[in-house]
Amino acid sequence: MPSVHSSPFHNMENPALLSLLHHTTRHTSAKKPSKPSTGSGLLRMFKLLPMLTTGCKMVALLGARHRKPLLTDKATTGTLFGYRKGRLSLAIQEDPHRLPVFVIELPMLTSALHREMASDVLRIALETDTKTHKKKLLEEFVWAVYCNGRKMGYSIRRKNMTDDEVHVMQLLRGVSMGAGVLPGPSSEKETGDGELTYIRARFDRVVGSKDSESFYMINPDGASAQELSIFFLRVR
Repeated sequence: MPSVHSSPFHNMENPALLSLLHHTTRHTSAKKPSKPSTGSGLLRMFKLLPMLTTGCKMVALLGARHRKPLLTDKATTGTLFGYRKGRLSLAIQEDPHRLPVFVIELPMLTSALHREMASDVLRIALETDTKTHKKKLLEEFVWAVYCNGRKMGYSIRRKNMTDDEVHVMQLLRGVSMGAGVLPGPSSEKETGDGELTYIRARFDRVVGSKDSESFYMINPDGASAQELSIFFLRVR
């Protein structure tokens, strides 16, 4: 059992969020496979993005033409995307063909995501403090964002998507999972901020209560993966 100071969550400020993440860690350990994990294919692919060429752009465009998801189950779709030198965004969709139910620009750079993935475990947690009882959890606007236990800052959920976010959602309409490089909406933006990268996966959505939800990435073989998890928590 690692000491509290060896945990990636030891410096988190909120005890409720810390408890949720520790509970998930213990639950994951209980289901550890007999063979050592080497990380999911999607995370390994995303780590190789600096070496990817325009061939990946062709894959993304071909997928978009089909306009049909690669898999037809009811899993939630989550997408992390951003320019190499810009900020990272998160979009959650109940269906890849529909508008996201949640879009937010995270207070971290895409390059920081690559560094956090070095450990083959990526946990993003979003915490909101609200006084209202009328909104659903993902309808809240102001969020504190943590990545692997470190507080990155605050973000506000998008009420309307930007042109770049709409561009990404349109290109990936026919993609259920994958990682790569997308053509930017303009050559000037791509030159200034680097190429537009993305990682898209399917997630098991677990509703703990009206104030907590968790999303666990599903590997291409159908098994639940713990390398990438996203948590939402509302503190009252």
